[in-house]
Amino acid sequence: MHHRHQRPPEICNLARLNRAFRGAASSDSVWEAKLPRNYQDLLDLFPPERHRNLSKKDIFALLSRPLPFDDGHKEVWLDRVTGRVCMSISARAMAITGIDDRRYWNWIPTEESRLDLLVFKAVSRERRRIH
Repeated sequence: MHHRHQRPPEICNLARLNRAFRGAASSDSVWEAKLPRNYQDLLDLFPPERHRNLSKKDIFALLSRPLPFDDGHKEVWLDRVTGRVCMSISARAMAITGIDDRRYWNWIPTEESRLDLLVFKAVSRERRRIH
């Protein structure tokens, strides 16, 4: 069985079930194939001592947990199944172009936000670009 074609949870499950797969499942070459091309850029968001001397499997595990950055307004992590980069951006990190007039929008507090910040609610019926 070729680990490069399996998803990370499948690799870990096989390693738990079969000793023969355990060594191969921890191989850097297997886990490097699961990391995105820009994983080093993501690691640069951490202090160097957090990721120095880690195996690729441990780097994948580290990056699979949400990492806050940009003063806590954004989080980035890897999806544990697909290995794709995910990002959560708080409403406070976005800019509203074309509307500086607060009569057309307001901030509404919420407990439902993953980042536990205020969210944006558009009151205007016009479409505005948010970036």
